Order: sequence, then structure tokens, then C-alpha cells
Amino acid sequence: MNPKPLISIIVILIIAIPLASNIFYTVREDEQVVITQFGEAIKTTDEAGLKVKTPFIQKVQRLEKRILEWDGSPNEITTKDKRFIWLDTTARWRITNALAFYEKFRGGSPEGLAQSRLDDIIDSAARDLVTGQLLVEVVRNSDRILDLNLEELDQDEGSGDSEPLESISVGRDKIAKMILEKAQQSTPQDWGIELIDVRIKRINYVETVRREVFARMISERDRIAAKYRSEGQGEAADIMGQKQKELERIQSEAYKTAEQLKGDADAQAIKIYAESHGRDPEFFAFLQTLDTYRSTIDTNTKLILSTDSDLYNYLKAAGMTGRR
Repeated sequence: MNPKPLISIIVILIIAIPLASNIFYTVREDEQVVITQFGEAIKTTDEAGLKVKTPFIQKVQRLEKRILEWDGSPNEITTKDKRFIWLDTTARWRITNALAFYEKFRGGSPEGLAQSRLDDIIDSAARDLVTGQLLVEVVRNSDRILDLNLEELDQDEGSGDSEPLESISVGRDKIAKMILEKAQQSTPQDWGIELIDVRIKRINYVETVRREVFARMISERDRIAAKYRSEGQGEAADIMGQKQKELERIQSEAYKTAEQLKGDADAQAIKIYAESHGRDPEFFAFLQTLDTYRSTIDTNTKLILSTDSDLYNYLKAAGMTGRR
């Protein structure tokens, strides 16, 4: 067997495999690539699939096509009312121009270099805007404290001894938007990136401010709770008054109906008695006398009757006279 053809095939494969790997490359759905030639970026593509390049001369630089997250370090900032806080912000950004981005941040990790540049831009914008705002503007997002009217609460307290509730005009969300706008203006167009949004992730107070802020928050909530309790007691009293009024109305109508029924019953009874008396007066008189006996005589009763008394006549007829 002649080994020369086998050796030729092996040699061809050794040459073809590295050559093919330098000709063809793939682009994933979540990335975009920059093709460089002798170190200079010449073209870019973000279309996924199998691509072709000039072997050995051109190289592939892969960049993220997805939205990237920037997470800064907490910064100690002084607010307008001289409160020291730790502000922790986060942001999202993406590469919009791969060629410009690669030219600006070439060398090492382009995304890492861009992140470090964004540190300065976003931190500076956050510091400038937060420093010009009161602490309550950074902490709260609106004046909605359970839909309570703050001015009404201050007026109701009357004495003026307690500190008025703080109201806001900007709010945390608007400050975050202002930071985003300022950071976008400070980001050069030739960087090839877009800041999508900036969020205030967390606010911590230094120890001296924390106690003061918490005490004020507790005081405000106590006053608000007292206001709601007062309004609730007023509503409860009104409901109880309406309940008592309705109860008296129902009782009055029930008493009226009962008296009407009793009157009708009495009239019906009188009518029945009158009809009975008309049919047999003697029997009616006898029944009436028995009712009188039943209601007036018991085992301890002593009667003194005249001989012409109707009661005596019936007792005499019954043979009960002279009994004790």
C-alpha cells in the first residue's frame, strides 16, 4: 500500500482547517462584531449567521449588542439642607455605533473601559443635582402620604408648636430623570453609546443623620395617624347617630303598626261581644259574671254581698252561699 495519498490528505487537512477558521466566523444573536485590518476598524455587522473575512489579515472584535448595566459605587453627598447621605445609583446603556465605540475604547476590554468612563459622568451628574436638592426631595417621590392634605393637617393642629410636614416639588423620580439628561449631555456623541436610564438604587444616611431622619419620619406618621383616627372617630359618631335615628324611626313605625293592630283587634272583639250579647243577653251576662268570679275570687277571698246582687244570685243558684 502506497502511503503517499494518505500523507497528502493529512497535509491538506492541516493546512485547510486553520485556513477555514480564519476565513469563516459566526455572529451570535446577542453580539455585534467589528472587523479590523492591520489594527484599523473597517466594517461592522450585527446580523447573526456565518460570515466570511480575509484570512490572517482581518480579525474579529466581538461587542455586546444587548443592553448593559452600569452599577456605580455609593458616594457620600451633602444635600441642600446639609444632610450627609450615601447615594447608590445604577444605569443601563448600550452600544449604538460599534465602529465609533471600538475606535474610542480599543485595547483590553472596550466595555470595561466604557464602564469606567461612565463612572465619572454619572457620578458627577448625580452629585451636582442631589447637592442642589433637599433631602426630602431625594427620598420621596411625591406628596402623596395616603392622599392626606398636608396644609389641612397643619391647620388642624392649630398650636403651631409642631414642625410643619415637609412637602416636595421635584421628587426622586424626577431627580433621576434630571441625572439621566445631564449624563446624556455629558456623554460625547463619538463614543457610540446611548444612556437609556439612570435610577437611584439606594439611599443610606450617615449615623448622625439617620437618627434625626427616623425621628422626623416617626413624628410625621404619628401626626398623620392621629389625623386619620380623628376623622375615623368623627365618621363613627356620624354613623352611630344615623343608626340611632334609623332605629328610632323603625321603632316608631313598629309601635304605630302595633297600636293599629291592637285597636283593630279591640274593635273586632267589641263587635263580637256586641253580637253575642244581642243573640242571648242572659248567657252573655252569665259569662261576664263568671269572668268577674275568676278575676276576683280565690281561696282566701271573703265576699259580703247584698241579696239583690247579681253575683249573689248566681252563687245562690249554684248552691254555694253559706260556704266558707
